[in-house]
Amino acid sequence: MLRLSRKTALALEAVLDVAFNARPNPVQSRDITERQGIPARYLEQVLQQLVREGILKGVRGPRGGYTLARERRRVSLGEIVRVVSRMEAEDDDTASSAELGEKVIGPIWREAQETLLEKLDAVTMEDLCLEAQRQGIRRAGETTTDFTI
Repeated sequence: MLRLSRKTALALEAVLDVAFNARPNPVQSRDITERQGIPARYLEQVLQQLVREGILKGVRGPRGGYTLARERRRVSLGEIVRVVSRMEAEDDDTASSAELGEKVIGPIWREAQETLLEKLDAVTMEDLCLEAQRQGIRRAGETTTDFTI
C-alpha cells in the first residue's frame, strides 16, 4: 500500500496546525510540538524549509512564530508533500540503478505519484480547516461558552 512517510505526515499536521491556529497571532513551534507531538528537532527543520518555499512565513520577536504565507485556500497538500519529498530525496541513496528498476518499475511508480499529487493539489488548507471545524475541533486558546445556570 502506498503510504506517506512519517516526515510528510508530520509536515502536513504542522502546516494544518498553523493554518488552523494562527489567527490573529503567529503559532510558535513549541505550541505545535505540544499539540501535535511532533519532535522539535524535526519540526524546526521542516518549518524553515516551508518558509524558504513560500508556504509559511516566519515572524520574528517574542510573540513571533509562523503563519501561512498565503491564504489558506491557496496552500495545497500537494505543495507540502513535494517540499518534504525533495528534503527526503536529498538524504535518500536507495534509488535503484538496475535496468528493470529504472525502465520498468520507475515509470509506473512516477505515474502513480503524479496521480496522487494531482489529488492532493485539489485539497487545500482551507478544506482541512473547515473539516476540523465540522468535526468540532477547537482552535488553540478557544474556549466554549457555557450558558447553563
